[in-house]
Amino acid sequence: MKLLAFDLSTRRGTIALANEKEILGARDWPNDRRSSAPFFEALDEIIREHGRPETIVVGLGPGSYTGTRIAISAAIGLEATTGGALAGISSLCAISDENDFCVIGDAKRASFFFAKISDGLLKSDPELLSADEMNKCISSITTIPIYTSDELPQFASVKVRFPSAKLLCLRAQTAPQNLARAPLAPIYLREPHITTSRSGQK
Repeated sequence: MKLLAFDLSTRRGTIALANEKEILGARDWPNDRRSSAPFFEALDEIIREHGRPETIVVGLGPGSYTGTRIAISAAIGLEATTGGALAGISSLCAISDENDFCVIGDAKRASFFFAKISDGLLKSDPELLSADEMNKCISSITTIPIYTSDELPQFASVKVRFPSAKLLCLRAQTAPQNLARAPLAPIYLREPHITTSRSGQK
């Protein structure tokens, strides 16, 4: 079975296609969120070289809302054209092949998110913290590594890593029962903001 995985949730894009035994092809590139052309070029190359996937797994974030929406839309399009089964998983799970680790990131509005990966899975929603709270949280963790995909020099002890499509393939193959199924949606750090019109106005 061929499995295609990709993630656009950070400033590093990643895509890979695997079968049951090995990674058949993979690409990584600087992910300029203003242009999705490199992603679609990599997607086209991977499929032309290795054939259509039977399963499509997309990283759901948290991270770039625009990038994650593009990835989900592309996955839905592939599902329609290839007949492949569609699934999703948190992008954070694909930052390391370790079973247990933590991930922090910029949540905007002077806040940061903290997430713990246990047994390779994000088992609870990321927690939003202030800078002081994050520093205290980081200093209390001494037994497992902490990673980030953002530029956060204020947290100097945290290592920078990006999601890997190869690891998305691995997570999907080893624990398919934990994948999210369609309809897929980005993992939000806050409730989506919906603008409503004033009463009596359209």
